[in-house]
Amino acid sequence: MKPRRAPRKLAPLRVLPSWPTLPAMTRTPRPSGPARLRLASYNIRKGIGTDRVRNPLRICKVLAELDADIIALQEADRRFGSRAAVLPPFLLDHHSDYVAVPLDVQGDSMGWHGNAILVRRGMEVLAHDIIHIPCLEPRGVVSATIATRLGPVSIFGMHLDLSGLWRLRQARVIAELAAKARAERATVLMGDCNEWRRASGTLREFARHFAVLECGPSFHARAPVGQLDRIMHCPRLALQACGVHRTPLAASASDHLPVWADFAIARRR
Repeated sequence: MKPRRAPRKLAPLRVLPSWPTLPAMTRTPRPSGPARLRLASYNIRKGIGTDRVRNPLRICKVLAELDADIIALQEADRRFGSRAAVLPPFLLDHHSDYVAVPLDVQGDSMGWHGNAILVRRGMEVLAHDIIHIPCLEPRGVVSATIATRLGPVSIFGMHLDLSGLWRLRQARVIAELAAKARAERATVLMGDCNEWRRASGTLREFARHFAVLECGPSFHARAPVGQLDRIMHCPRLALQACGVHRTPLAASASDHLPVWADFAIARRR
């Protein structure tokens, strides 16, 4: 008869740490005072996150974190087929405080070549337009004049070409059109400029008419090194603060992080 083996000792149970849960809301702090306006720009990459999952609801949550009054979006429509909106109206209605400026261009789209402008619900859109620009890739610019607590403000939303030569040509057209608008009212340009160099001709072209803000690196969202996303403003507005919105949620929702800027009316000298 074989001797009975001693019972084998089991290794102690390892309890793996749970994944950290995201806070319900992580808003970028806003300055106090009623005469403030927060603007933001966000390339939402058609709702596809850094995990390669398309999740438009995640984009809406980042918009809530931003808490901006007006947001310029890039890559807001599907690229092929009907070019349907990444954030359809029912999603914005039920999961955000925003509505899209009605550009009246394409049936199911919310923008023009992926460019769109969101405004906080209840804000009045005084005018809107699309702008054709010279391009190698399908590119365009959207504009809107919004009634804000600072008065009427013209917004130009853009997504510039990957080619430096075409970016420069586009910048000249956009800057000249926006310069005409700033003669009448406060004007801001926002978008993905696809420009890695701070001293580039593209940014110098905009700087002839507008202050180009240094919000910080916004690309790639997981490890930001490039200041591709820009906000530029005219002298009618005084900058209060600006930056990049970097939260765990924003780092996964798109390959770009949103950039933001708070403004007040500039004092006349």
